[in-house]
Amino acid sequence: CFITTNDFLASAMRNPIKPRQIQQLAKHSRSFSLISRRPNELQASLIGGGGTSGAANPFKVFDRSSKLKQKSRAVRKDLEKNRITDYLRDEVAYGLVDRLRDIRRKYDQIVEFGSGHGSLVKPLLDFYLPRKIILTDSCRDLLWRDQEFDPSDVEISRVVMDEELVSLEPESQECIMSCLSLHWVNDLPGTLIQIQNSLKPDGVFIGAMFGGDTLFELRSDFFAASRTRARGRNFGSDIPNDRRVLDFKAFLEMTDSQSMSSLINRAGFSIPTIDTDEITVQYPSIFELMDDLRSMGESNAVINRRTFLKRDTLLAAASIYESMYGTKNEETGETVIPATFQIIYSIGWRPDSSQPKPLKRGSAKQNLKDVLSNQAQ
Repeated sequence: CFITTNDFLASAMRNPIKPRQIQQLAKHSRSFSLISRRPNELQASLIGGGGTSGAANPFKVFDRSSKLKQKSRAVRKDLEKNRITDYLRDEVAYGLVDRLRDIRRKYDQIVEFGSGHGSLVKPLLDFYLPRKIILTDSCRDLLWRDQEFDPSDVEISRVVMDEELVSLEPESQECIMSCLSLHWVNDLPGTLIQIQNSLKPDGVFIGAMFGGDTLFELRSDFFAASRTRARGRNFGSDIPNDRRVLDFKAFLEMTDSQSMSSLINRAGFSIPTIDTDEITVQYPSIFELMDDLRSMGESNAVINRRTFLKRDTLLAAASIYESMYGTKNEETGETVIPATFQIIYSIGWRPDSSQPKPLKRGSAKQNLKDVLSNQAQ
């Protein structure tokens, strides 16, 4: 039952294992904590053009119909488990609302794009309280999952909408937000352009998506396990072929912080702001991690994906993961493993004449070198 989720990780290999400081284990077997908010803000960035080759000529990496079935199955198979595994989206949703509150403007209507069940509803009610929230998602089952819990003091409307075909009216929205839905979009630049076109002048987009370093432990672990099991054979059927690895690598390279800033610029947004967080979740073993990923609807949806994984490779992966990353809980004495999720937050504005603009080159009246030298003295 862990096969499809595993391939999400085995196919997504990009970098070898990176040395990281693993946070002290929390009390519970599945606990998550924000390691650090590392501001890598590129405010008022003037990066122009750039991006990746894949951004100019979009190619199809993900099977969108399979992803839709996975999300629907996660809701229908075990509704309560699907709700329990919202912990990651809930944490990121509060981070998005924190960024919204930094804006000195009140938005009466907010669109949550790729909303799932409505991750932003509770944090918006707790800290912002708009008059209307519009939820859009491609999965009908997930979109209406929690309709019975809709608050009475805020209007909630739901629209079935494919994340690759934004059907919002041009220049109709003041604020569009997205919580962990853009990482399954094939044409990310195209989707960002459609979102920008849906905003009114000086409207804002605030989004969060998984970055390329997400689950680096598990990706490296399965690569090592596949190599180990293939050793001594003429060929290894468990090792992903080069074409598949390179295809996914091209997508992952689009989702680092610098490339995301370039994509936001190319989509026509102004004053882009990018920052990253890392969330570490502790699990009893690799099996609970993969089971939770499947219950989240985050199983593999890469085209031409492998449909099976040999049992000995899976067991080897579990053993390697524990030996490389596992630590003991001081209170319970049980071994738990960390899983790191990199979150890239982005903010972009629809251009408007009222927005601040950078001064012309050479218009400065004081040399920055002189200012810094005076401060040093």
